[in-house]
Amino acid sequence: MVAEIVNNLVKELADKCVPGAKVLELCMYGDLKLNEGTSKIYRKDKEIKKGIAFPTCISVNNCVCHYSPLKNDADIVLKDGDLVKIDLGAHLDGFPAVVAHSLVVGAAASNKVSGRNADVILAAHFAAEAALRLLKGGNDNYMVTDTIQKVVEEYGCKPVEGMLSHQLQQHKIDGEKAIILNPTDTQRKEHPKCEFDVHEVYALDILVSSGEGKAKEKDTRTTVYKRKADLIYQLKMKASRAFLSEVENSFNTMPFTLR
Repeated sequence: MVAEIVNNLVKELADKCVPGAKVLELCMYGDLKLNEGTSKIYRKDKEIKKGIAFPTCISVNNCVCHYSPLKNDADIVLKDGDLVKIDLGAHLDGFPAVVAHSLVVGAAASNKVSGRNADVILAAHFAAEAALRLLKGGNDNYMVTDTIQKVVEEYGCKPVEGMLSHQLQQHKIDGEKAIILNPTDTQRKEHPKCEFDVHEVYALDILVSSGEGKAKEKDTRTTVYKRKADLIYQLKMKASRAFLSEVENSFNTMPFTLR
């Protein structure tokens, strides 16, 4: 049910990614539609929580992911040739459904993507196809990691180092098991091998770079946060306690934006 909401919305947002579109307006529209869509299901059961599981993010060109600007941030306006990554999510009773899609602004059958943009998109696409076929009971996470690495390198690209695909669990968007991309030796030790079980759910993130595959921090501030369920917050200020109460009631342990 929520999967249908997010799949339809990401298609709608993709159609809106045209030259002149503003990233902030697209993100705000996405969040509005997520709230509207989830508010229409299970209306009679007031005990079931539903809403945004991941705020709408529109990341452009060399911004890897999770860019969701605030209202007072400088506008980013899309233009022809921009490589755009959309990601968002919704949940029902704490069970999240998240989705992502990449596109090139202005691309069409008569205006095909070429060069390194085409390489990196094809690398991500076919790596995702291979990874999906390995996500089954009895296989392990490093089978997926190593296969993604091989496919991506065929296109002269690199998976983004250290990026994680998490198991999805109730009230938990970053579950216990994870698949890491392009890990260093240290990261391999930090993320042990684990076996997939039948009926487990994963958010598969395939992040590929046409460069070295090493993400660098930008001067953009963080705007997406998540409350840690196992952390007890000792807050003294009334405003802080009010903010925490709003986060708990509106998002529980799901990521949210300060927008």
